[in-house]
Amino acid sequence: MQLGDQAPDFSLPAVDAKTYSLKDFAEAKALVVVFSCNHCPYVKAYEDRLIAVARDYQAKGARLLAINANDSDNYPEDSFGAMKDRAQEKGFNFPYLRDESQQVARAYGATHTPHLFVFDRDRKLAYTGKIDDNWEDANAVKRTFLRDALDDLTAGKKPRLSETHAIGCTIKWKR
Repeated sequence: MQLGDQAPDFSLPAVDAKTYSLKDFAEAKALVVVFSCNHCPYVKAYEDRLIAVARDYQAKGARLLAINANDSDNYPEDSFGAMKDRAQEKGFNFPYLRDESQQVARAYGATHTPHLFVFDRDRKLAYTGKIDDNWEDANAVKRTFLRDALDDLTAGKKPRLSETHAIGCTIKWKR
């Protein structure tokens, strides 16, 4: 995806037994789509920060969802059942969806976990990349890329920075 591209629609099952598509987030001023998984150490390091972002920005009109597209045959810790367990264990306050076919991940051009795609009210890509500048230590973060983008978008502005390089584990594609 390129900046300004329209968010590809999807219809995916979530760990809360619902099926979600873009229309379920129509009221959001900004929508964060995070390609995620259960086993990646980068994702694990960011889970609490994503929970905090979802909590802190809900009242401002932003919504967050996570999508796991990893091959669960070769990575059983990323199975749908394991996703349910992880979401409950961590207390996810956002939908956690399963992209079994990997078609949604391909449509978005996701390459890593976590890989963020942040869309404006019109569902045009406004920011893509990483969450912040220090995956290992939340207390040492100096640049909060995701929060900055959400501050700008929920205030009706373009993000001050629209792209960073996503870091993390590569998506585990089916063979």
